[in-house]
Amino acid sequence: MRDKALVGKQTINSMMPSLQTMPALLEHFSQSRLRTHLSLLDLVIVLAAGCAHAFSMAWPFAFGPTQGQTLWWLQLLSLATLVWQLDRCTRWRQGLLLGWLFATVVLCATWWWLYISLHVYGGLAAPLTVLAVGGLAIFLATYYAVASALFVGLAPAGRTRRAVVFAALWLMAELARVEFFTGFPWGEAGYAHLSGWLDNYARWIGVHGMTFLAAFIAASLAGLGRTRRQLLVFPLVILLLVALAFVAGRPTSTSAGKIEVTLLQGNIPQDEKFQPGSGLPTALRWYGEQLQAAKTALVVAPETSLPLLPQQLPEGYWAALQARFASGQQAALIGIPLGSSSAGYANSVVGLQPGAKEAYRFDKHHLVPFGEFVPTGFRWFINMMNIPLGDFQRGKLGQATFDWQGQRLAPNICYEDLFGEELGASFADSAKAPTVMVNVSNIGWFGNTVAIDQHLNISRLRTLEFERPMIRATNTGATVIIDHRGQVTHELPRHTRGVLVGEVEGRHGITPYAWWVARFGLWPLWGLALAIVMLAALLRRR
Repeated sequence: MRDKALVGKQTINSMMPSLQTMPALLEHFSQSRLRTHLSLLDLVIVLAAGCAHAFSMAWPFAFGPTQGQTLWWLQLLSLATLVWQLDRCTRWRQGLLLGWLFATVVLCATWWWLYISLHVYGGLAAPLTVLAVGGLAIFLATYYAVASALFVGLAPAGRTRRAVVFAALWLMAELARVEFFTGFPWGEAGYAHLSGWLDNYARWIGVHGMTFLAAFIAASLAGLGRTRRQLLVFPLVILLLVALAFVAGRPTSTSAGKIEVTLLQGNIPQDEKFQPGSGLPTALRWYGEQLQAAKTALVVAPETSLPLLPQQLPEGYWAALQARFASGQQAALIGIPLGSSSAGYANSVVGLQPGAKEAYRFDKHHLVPFGEFVPTGFRWFINMMNIPLGDFQRGKLGQATFDWQGQRLAPNICYEDLFGEELGASFADSAKAPTVMVNVSNIGWFGNTVAIDQHLNISRLRTLEFERPMIRATNTGATVIIDHRGQVTHELPRHTRGVLVGEVEGRHGITPYAWWVARFGLWPLWGLALAIVMLAALLRRR
């Protein structure tokens, strides 16, 4: 009996490791059985998470002061939900589908207002408009689908390493949306952290680096509680990132003096703007009067505020404006199309100032596909819409600044401020770097929608990256003055006709982000992400 008991005890002892790991084995077996296909609940969870991710960029609902605000915690929760679903996948095809659904919903819910520009103002049939907006989202979601599939196939077992790999893959998907097919990164994850503690990293790594950190935190959050080690490591990592954020957030720029500005907001209805019998005469009369009456050192009129070429304006109109700013202590930046049928047309800003031999000119570099240029093979698509001046010439990258009263003013037009790496080209030489950024826009194409808030948040993040203020003159809003800390100091009510007068302080100095992006573009981020993914693939193979 004693021998039998001893044998039994030894048998039980030999089984202890297996018994201790039984819960993990059962969980793995259960998941492998349950995840051979995706359930309807899985799809609903991912779709809801995609909507939440889009809303985190600028809360679209009128809930008091939160409307238009970014919700960084919602972005983390929504992306963590996707990672949690991907962690439960056993096949890369499942990850592909979940990533595709998530990103498609994110993109559609972020810029659904494209429907207004294409259908209401562009005249494209409603069914075709839905197909166009949805098709664009589905196409761009491919980047995130591939990233999700690779994560399922490549990610290592360790939670921290998995989080790093996911962050690298997600960053690559975002960078692909920035650079491929002219780029349209509107709604990138990093923008949701404009009002969070991650925004202190903007002057070091820019919005794309913030996206990497956000994806890392979200992936770590998704694995929280799966192991005891993760429960200990995650809080320590967050504390470290928060501590570094406070150190990184200290401004390094210095004052370049102040200048008083007048920003014009005509609020010309988009469907009347080019009509000779309604919006066109109103725009010419109102902007002409305000340009003549301005009292500040600088007056700025928005994108295509004068919607005709100078030679098409009423007789004497352009000459009167040139004479107005040919002497005295005032200058103007005016959004107006330039060019001719032989030389081509450009979406431009003209600068008028006393003592100048010729007018300053800035031509928009990053054009909007289908709105400002026609991609090869898509002329048929443009022919179905009624959008005037739809084929502009592209301006050069890193054009000269407009120098006035000790300030170097760098214009950008419409969504050009979405591409910080392109604005960074002007910061290669600190002696010639802008002291103030100037955005002229016409968001009237998208109605009274969250597009205004989203674009304002994009501009605010640029001010953090470069530690430069930005003044924005728009047709319908948001016409604002933003300081170098990303704070709106002056603002006009939206969708009203008005004049905003305020003071802006220019800044000197080059942020770390401005220094490296001016020299290397986005290649350091591409290199980091590719190195992480290649290392993960190599270790997986071994």
